[in-house]
Amino acid sequence: MLRFAIAIGILTLVACTTLGPDYQEPKVDWLEGWETSSADEITSDQPAQKQADLRFWWEIFNDPALNQLIAVARQENLQLRIAGLRVFESMALVGIAGSNLYPQVQQVGGAVSYVNNGFHGGGASGSRQSFGSYNVAFNVGWELDFWGRFQRGIESADATFFTSIANQRDMQVLISAQVANLYFGYRTTEARIAIAHKNAEIQKRSYEITSSLYRNGQESELDLQQAKTQYLSTLSGIPELEISLIRIRNSLAVLLGRAPGDLAEFDTPDYKLPVISPSSVHNIPTNLLNRRPDIRAAAWKIAAQSAQIGISEADYYPAIALLGSIGWSASNLSGTSDTGSLLVGPGLRWNIFDYGRIENNVRVQDTRLQQLIESYQNSVLLAAKEVDDAAYGIHKTAEQEVLIGRAVEASERALEIANTRYREGYADFQRVLDAQQAMFIQAERQLLTRGVYLASIITLYKGLGGGWVETAADQLIPDEVRKTMQDRTDWGDLLNTPKPDPQVNPESTQESSQHE
Repeated sequence: MLRFAIAIGILTLVACTTLGPDYQEPKVDWLEGWETSSADEITSDQPAQKQADLRFWWEIFNDPALNQLIAVARQENLQLRIAGLRVFESMALVGIAGSNLYPQVQQVGGAVSYVNNGFHGGGASGSRQSFGSYNVAFNVGWELDFWGRFQRGIESADATFFTSIANQRDMQVLISAQVANLYFGYRTTEARIAIAHKNAEIQKRSYEITSSLYRNGQESELDLQQAKTQYLSTLSGIPELEISLIRIRNSLAVLLGRAPGDLAEFDTPDYKLPVISPSSVHNIPTNLLNRRPDIRAAAWKIAAQSAQIGISEADYYPAIALLGSIGWSASNLSGTSDTGSLLVGPGLRWNIFDYGRIENNVRVQDTRLQQLIESYQNSVLLAAKEVDDAAYGIHKTAEQEVLIGRAVEASERALEIANTRYREGYADFQRVLDAQQAMFIQAERQLLTRGVYLASIITLYKGLGGGWVETAADQLIPDEVRKTMQDRTDWGDLLNTPKPDPQVNPESTQESSQHE
């Protein structure tokens, strides 16, 4: 009866004792009432527009080629594929952590020996004795989880698993934004090359006119050399733009998992950069920052580290295990008997003199926890900065576009007047060159500003954590990769197992795991 009471007491301790702090997600109090700096820039009379689905925010550009490129990147990008593989890695680590709740030692051992003894000296001198011996044993060792060491280990592994899912989603966000930025970077550079060629054609005609007039003695060599300088200067800038265009294309090809080369998606005749109204992106709620995958990953890292404190504190206390062994041994030596053995009983291991090792290890784990908490707060601040910079940039760049558009119109009119006055003899050729240069500068500024405007929209949606979708386990990696792994290693159903949703608060996940 006493043994039964002791066993009940042990099981009670195992079920109720878990050392270390329970995870609490850090609070970001200022975020609840925070608004971007551009909030005051929006006038109430602006028409309400339908908001883009954050999961597919790039659809606001209404660009089929961009949609296709992002869809390809989601399937073929190698970094995204690696992030998916890390999810399966963490799932396997969860299985390892869970196995610690069961007997940690389950060993079968055995041996067969041939013994040949030779005797020298004495009465048995010159005789020999040979025989065979056999033994087999099954040993079991089960360390009971008195102090929640293994339970905390499972919590830490679970949190690491959810971190890997959040990281995979964050990679989706990054890939989508990178593809969009490179796509519009390519389109902008493409348009800059077209503008340079157009201006070179205008300057070439001026150069040809001045050459003819110089040969006829009607213009000075100075006008000729100035026209030639401006024309060649414009031409010399085109190769640099072409180099940049190829670099952008190759960077995009890498994101698509393709070898460097032409991309058929860019074969769009008469392409125009999209025009997006600032009012279409100003109603996005900023409290979505808490849902950013990288912020969620930071929270899960805190949960994983919080459990490490309990694991370290368990070293203060004795490790109590149930030990058992069943064995059998025999030999063919005459006169010997077979032997069977059974050993069952508790065992205890306790480092009573740790010389500060355990205490300082707990301090190390606690410091690491606080570092992650501070890193989480910093991540939220950086996310808010990214969103605020992008939101304000959208509206101010839109204002700048209007002014530059007027400047382009004025520069075109100025060139027209300069050409007319030059032909009529009321202005020298320098005025024409200045007007051409001014028009070229303003046209390129207009294009670059449009590129910055589009980049700000992309950054805003990236800053809000848009661009990810829940991905089933069977879609994290391509079928051919899954088949290769299955052929190489027995994965069972793990590569196709549905995974939980890491948007769940880590605190609730921790509570549910403690009650399992």
